[in-house]
Amino acid sequence: MAGYVHRHPRASLETVGGQFVLGIRAIQHLIVDLLTFRFPVKEFIRQSTFMASASALPTIFVAIPIGMTLSIQFALLAGQVGATSLAGAASGLAVIRQGAPMVSALLMASAAGSAVCADLGSRKIRDEIDAMEVMGLSVIRRLVVPRLAAAILVSTALTGVVCFVGFLSGYLFNTFVQNGTPGTFVTTFASFATLSDFYLTIVKSIVFGAIVAIVACQKGLTTRGGPAGVANSVNATVVASIILLMLVNVGFTQMYVLLFPRTGF
Repeated sequence: MAGYVHRHPRASLETVGGQFVLGIRAIQHLIVDLLTFRFPVKEFIRQSTFMASASALPTIFVAIPIGMTLSIQFALLAGQVGATSLAGAASGLAVIRQGAPMVSALLMASAAGSAVCADLGSRKIRDEIDAMEVMGLSVIRRLVVPRLAAAILVSTALTGVVCFVGFLSGYLFNTFVQNGTPGTFVTTFASFATLSDFYLTIVKSIVFGAIVAIVACQKGLTTRGGPAGVANSVNATVVASIILLMLVNVGFTQMYVLLFPRTGF
């Protein structure tokens, strides 16, 4: 226990520092490759297809109960204060501002992030990564950059899907189960929602996708200890991604409230 307490702060700083450095270098290579037309398009398409196929269906199945649950809770709360007409605005805004980017990011971390970490980790323990470095090939440019771009694209697309599915499920549940008025649900949502809410969601999805890709790649590239080490890296990827996503989401939400305060409707 004493050894763990002694080693943990240093290991945590090394992990966070490695992820930060990897993220900066990957973004630099991504920009340079796009400008010089050296971007690995085939690998990007392959990774995007894999991430979408692994995350799309689970994300949709999670978005449906999320929309229904929010509709139930806000309808009960609105009924208690005598504002049942605002249930649509409350549930719709909750889905767009918080639910959609977080659901898509969590499913990306669980499905795509774990698979990316397992892939890179298995390459690491088979010494493929070291062989690439010996041959003078850039591991970041060949392996990390296409996965980073694919994660950003898929995360943004999944966020749009969750927005649609979550709002639609909440609308149907409120209309056919809770006997709400369809016109009131849509009208109140349109009155309260703004374009800045959608912009915030898009920015969140881009940042969340980059976080998932960087954490997964860093954990995979630093794997050691054989097959057991790969399993540990995958577990650490999911846990670290979820914790980091939650913290960043709190920061984004607070900054949005401070920079764009709502003074009236």
